[in-house]
Formats: sequence, C-alpha cells, structure tokens
Amino acid sequence: MCKKYQNESQADRIIRFVLAIILGFIGYGLSGGTLQTVLYVLAFIALFTSITGFCLIYKIFGISTLKKSL
Repeated sequence: MCKKYQNESQADRIIRFVLAIILGFIGYGLSGGTLQTVLYVLAFIALFTSITGFCLIYKIFGISTLKKSL
C-alpha cells in the first residue's frame, strides 16, 4: 500500500501480525462454532492491517502511530 495511506508504525504492525497468528491458532484449536468464526475474522483483520499498514478505525478517529518525517 502507498505510504501516503499508512497510519501504523512498524511496531504497531508487528504487534498486529503476532496477534493475528495467536488468534488464528486459538481459533484453530476450537471445535467450531461462533467463537471460532469470530477469532478467525479478528485474525484476518489484524493480519490485513499489519500487511497494509492501514487501520480504518485509526483513520476514523484521526489516529496515526507513524512518526512524522522532517
């Protein structure tokens, strides 16, 4: 994704990536049901935002964890 649209720092992206892996494994360990689906959806969202560097919720609230360049 173009850096113009990114609003997550590198540390934020790493945390989201690790969280996506953890949620995915927890969801995989469950035997189906609504909780498993919710965990998979949350894992997908965390993975997507970690890859793109863009978070829609951050955009809505005007948050950015990127450091401003000079």
